Amino acid sequence: MSADATPRRGSVVGWFAPVVPEARVAVLRSVLYLFVLLDLHLVVRDPIPLSHHPDLYRPLLLARVLHLPPPSLPLAWTLYAVLVVGCLVGAFGRAPRLAGVVVAAAFTWWVAIGFSYGKVDHDHLALVVALWVLPTVGAVPGGWSATRRSAQAGWALRCVQVAVIATYFLSALAKIRSGGWTLTSWPESYILTWAIVRRPHGLGQFLLPYPGVLRVMQWGSILAELSSVVVLWLRGRALLAAALFWMGFHVFTVALLYIHFAPTVVCWLAFAPLERLVPWWRARHPPLEPPVPVPPRAVPSRTAPSRTDGQPVSR
Repeated sequence: MSADATPRRGSVVGWFAPVVPEARVAVLRSVLYLFVLLDLHLVVRDPIPLSHHPDLYRPLLLARVLHLPPPSLPLAWTLYAVLVVGCLVGAFGRAPRLAGVVVAAAFTWWVAIGFSYGKVDHDHLALVVALWVLPTVGAVPGGWSATRRSAQAGWALRCVQVAVIATYFLSALAKIRSGGWTLTSWPESYILTWAIVRRPHGLGQFLLPYPGVLRVMQWGSILAELSSVVVLWLRGRALLAAALFWMGFHVFTVALLYIHFAPTVVCWLAFAPLERLVPWWRARHPPLEPPVPVPPRAVPSRTAPSRTDGQPVSR
């Protein structure tokens, strides 16, 4: 779809590919590439040390389908170097398609290695999807200050938004499935009590004596996750309220269990009007005006006074 094509308002295509400012994509790409650098060192930071234990490697379905080789130290260090260079290039808007595809492929492989040793973090779903779809927009003339609007940008952002919400909705389905597809099984269990005992720190220690409160929290969690799909149709203040609710939800999980969802949280920026960032900054930090030149003052003449007849006055 061309940059100036406008899908019919209210149509299915118009919902999946709304025409939005490309500056949103430019800002989001820079933020996500910089976040990937943090993720390598703070979140999924173990592919290199795990490569010392090939006997513990149990490849994910994706690795088996793509016939990815088992991890090794040379492979892990190569992926690390590619990601560092690719993220720095992509964060500054250089070669957006090439750098974006390289980072998406390398990071997908990186997390596949990290998750093939017994634990899969579903909070990386939206981040991986974002890294794959954002390069489809290509170069954005003007970068963060771009004024052009396109459906390509809208489609990429919509994919990220759907992936963010799918993180919650699919989590609820997984909880229901774990209870034999019975809605009441998970919220009526003692799973949150078990999680707090397993992680004896944070706010959870003070809630252990109140199992009824923990059960109410479990019901609130699963109902919120099941209804999260509504966010995709919210606008304005309603969308802001929903975003603040989920940000508060993640703050609470950190305080309760020390479990963060940082990759999902940063992808919530796909819902934000990021194109307003540069005008907002410029309005509060106007450029300094050049100083106004001061005209030179007249210098009194030092010429000797003369008489009316033209002869100089004797001193």
